[in-house]
Amino acid sequence: MKKRILFIINPISGGKKKLSFPVLVKNFLDSNCFTASFVYTEWHGHATALAMDAVKKGIEIVVSVGGDGTINEVASALEGTNTLMGIIPYGSGNGLARSLNIPLNDKKAISRINSLRYRKIDSAVLNERKFFNMAGLGFDAHISAKFANLKNRGLKGYISTAISEISAYIPDNYNLIIDGNHYQEDAFMISIANSCQYGNNAYIAPEAEVDDGLLDVCIIKPFPLIQFPVVGYHLFNKTVHKTPYVEIIKGKNIRIKRTNTGIVHLDGEPVEMDKEVIISVKPLSLLVLN
Repeated sequence: MKKRILFIINPISGGKKKLSFPVLVKNFLDSNCFTASFVYTEWHGHATALAMDAVKKGIEIVVSVGGDGTINEVASALEGTNTLMGIIPYGSGNGLARSLNIPLNDKKAISRINSLRYRKIDSAVLNERKFFNMAGLGFDAHISAKFANLKNRGLKGYISTAISEISAYIPDNYNLIIDGNHYQEDAFMISIANSCQYGNNAYIAPEAEVDDGLLDVCIIKPFPLIQFPVVGYHLFNKTVHKTPYVEIIKGKNIRIKRTNTGIVHLDGEPVEMDKEVIISVKPLSLLVLN
């Protein structure tokens, strides 16, 4: 029997038009094995509602067509179910897709679905909100809020925003409990990594694995502004964890308390949260085609 497959398409992700996407699917998805249907998201959170409905209807495969934010919405509905998730990367960074070695070329990514090869990956929960690639507090959360309002997104826009904001940003003090061990740090930012990178091959946690049952808590300590290009170089060279400004601690259960309330990002999407965040990992809870 043919498997039913629903493509949930974010029409604005990555600044790329996708009206012709169904034609690509017709040309590159095996019609002998799949019956495809398509729906376009219309508001923030719509992809989650659509994916939940697909699960209720027993649709075997749901594909996120968008960036990490769209993946988060779809995966939040599929996590913990037997429904397979596919990813067609159309975002500005595509962090999770890159970590899973999913082709960034849409034709190749669609063709890859035909093999029905999948793997189980971990997911994580932060204050009852799910994330699958990366969450963060501090400067990167601050930038994610600024970045969300940009018309021209992408690596260039992210870097220019970071450069314009970094001189005025004040690091915070954080109390952390990671698997029962206590730490207190002044930090520029803290990233909680399920995969190895933010996106665009910027590796904040080069040794992170999506299926090891652990999260990498990346503590980026305050550094002189003159060192910003050096830190950036190491970020893209997979060696940022070897600099004196970054400490990475692996753990399953994490509690972080900061001085003030503020923005936290989950897979790049900014959310206002309280001073304290509680994070846990859910091992091998999402089935992803790759």
